[in-house]
Amino acid sequence: MTGILIGFGAPVSGAWATPQNIATFAARADQLGYASLWSFQRLIIPEDKRTTMEPVYHSVLDPMATLAYAAAVTTRIRLGVAVINAPFVSPAYLAKQAASLDVLSAGRHDLGLGIGWLPEEFELSGVQMARRGARTAEYIQALHALWAGGVSEFSGEFYQVPRGDVAPKPVQPGGPPILLGGLARPALERVGRLADGWVTSSRTDLSRIAELIAIVRGAAEAAGRDPAALRVVCRGVVRAGPPQAGPDGQRLLLSGDIAQIRADAESLADQGVTEIFYDLNWDRQVGSPDADPVAATERAAELLEALAPAT
Repeated sequence: MTGILIGFGAPVSGAWATPQNIATFAARADQLGYASLWSFQRLIIPEDKRTTMEPVYHSVLDPMATLAYAAAVTTRIRLGVAVINAPFVSPAYLAKQAASLDVLSAGRHDLGLGIGWLPEEFELSGVQMARRGARTAEYIQALHALWAGGVSEFSGEFYQVPRGDVAPKPVQPGGPPILLGGLARPALERVGRLADGWVTSSRTDLSRIAELIAIVRGAAEAAGRDPAALRVVCRGVVRAGPPQAGPDGQRLLLSGDIAQIRADAESLADQGVTEIFYDLNWDRQVGSPDADPVAATERAAELLEALAPAT
């Protein structure tokens, strides 16, 4: 396959999310030539939402701990989180985590940020949902101040970085690339203005990906940035097996047999996606807590091999 980088979702959810599987799948993905390995964040499942929220969210390992574990058994593959919700953690603490992971992985970390959407997670974290979008620009500025060489400081409306030095610094100059999530137009425009790229969510309508990318790149151009330099990272929710139909009756992209899934990835590349990671955590036979652990691991291993990028 050409024209698009192929990554893989790490075992972070449900039955296959075990220490052994993190190590085994990370190492094998590295060997097979996958470009990246990705985790995600979920803090709580509200009791009154347990039956309505997807099984993938019911048991999720911490994203940064998972990537640090994977860093120890890999040498080449990039390690990304898609995403950590910025309101739930101070920029100082996340800057330290991300810099440490970048050091431990020899400069292979990609940091995806979101603004959060589950009210109970805001309550759990002791923060308000109001103005969470407006806080994002300052959050990114604070991260860059904390990652800058030597003594730095930052003073904003929401965040303060006292004059001082935080070490160790990330291996990557300026810090890990920052990718932003989001689907609403203001969020997409924010990506174009502020971030190194956009990372899609599991809810993104991939049939509309080209028009969403156009919003991101248009905002970048309006801000005087190079639209072509932005990364577009797609979470590929894989539904391997019989093709599945979406709300419009058409086959859902990335559902069906291996050939169909690979062809869909090529199609997404033609529409402007630069990277895709196949995420099996959304597969109920893999990422559900109720799935059989042995069967889940075997299914995931087969798909890891079958979907590996051509070398």
